[in-house]
Amino acid sequence: MGFAQKSDIGNWLIYIGNQKINKNWSIHNEIQYRSYNLIDDTNQLLLRTGIGYNLTENNNTILLGYGFINTQKYVPISDDKLAINEHRIFQQFINRQRFNRLYIQHRYRIEERFLPNDFQMRFRYFLGVNVPLNKETMDKNAFYLSAYNEVFINTENPLFDRNRLYGALGYVINENIKIEAGFMAQTVENSNRNQFQIAIFNTIPFNNNN
Repeated sequence: MGFAQKSDIGNWLIYIGNQKINKNWSIHNEIQYRSYNLIDDTNQLLLRTGIGYNLTENNNTILLGYGFINTQKYVPISDDKLAINEHRIFQQFINRQRFNRLYIQHRYRIEERFLPNDFQMRFRYFLGVNVPLNKETMDKNAFYLSAYNEVFINTENPLFDRNRLYGALGYVINENIKIEAGFMAQTVENSNRNQFQIAIFNTIPFNNNN
């Protein structure tokens, strides 16, 4: 953390879109903006896209994707920042389960990270849970609790990269759009980082009338 960083709590704004091509194939799009402070001071801009395939109806999905990440880190004891651009290829498998009102998601992801003068690989496991509050299901106008934990493991030392623990309140606007507002605590090898999160999830259905 740099000298000019004024807050230990930042913001994390997220848009995640899923455009269905047909009942099996879909296009994933994602924009994330992270800041050191609550209002400004850019920490990271992340852009992801990918192509996904449903192995079973909405429950098991594989995806091949690409990400561009611009990270701005403070130089120690300085007001200056160092910008690093990363290109990333990733493969993932998502399994979704439901037990009454409990919606569970497992995500397994492998990342190949192309950094300036370096190449790294990383494994990630995400466990997420959604529970509707005012309805039995995650339908239109449902409020819900959302929580997840995600652990990152490197293929070389140090093996532990980071862990993210998140809790939020969400609202289902309609069958295609939901929003969440919450708080994430992130633990890395030598420090902790906390961020408020606002996320929009948008699913664009396949229209077979075209």
